[in-house]
Amino acid sequence: MNIYCLDDFKAEFEKLTSKKSYNDLEQVIINYFFNSSVIDLCSGVRLNNSEETPYIKKRFKGRGGYRVYFLLMILQGNVYLMFVHPKTGSEGSENITDESKAYLYKKVLRCINSNDLYHLTINDSQDTLFFKKIEDVQR
Repeated sequence: MNIYCLDDFKAEFEKLTSKKSYNDLEQVIINYFFNSSVIDLCSGVRLNNSEETPYIKKRFKGRGGYRVYFLLMILQGNVYLMFVHPKTGSEGSENITDESKAYLYKKVLRCINSNDLYHLTINDSQDTLFFKKIEDVQR
């Protein structure tokens, strides 16, 4: 499985993980996205009705944890992380608006077509995420 992300996800992830209160976010992302099958990734709230490319909002760590929005392309085995936010803490916020969800969906489709994405990998000890611009990666 290949895991990609938008610049929106990368920017928010880096902002959050720089704060001590969100230092578990990196491991949450690694544990779920790098250690799950494509079928396992289908859990969460579907924001569209597609069976082959579900747009999903996933809740992590309960009501006060994190929300991750992603597009899953089941047939290709690709995951596109679009946005992340915490529900609590100094950067905590309510769920994003319907307009923001629509914006992210349109943006991810545009970025997939233009290869304006980051490819995510992890180190051997599975505790660090690496972001590499897609132009530098063979798809």
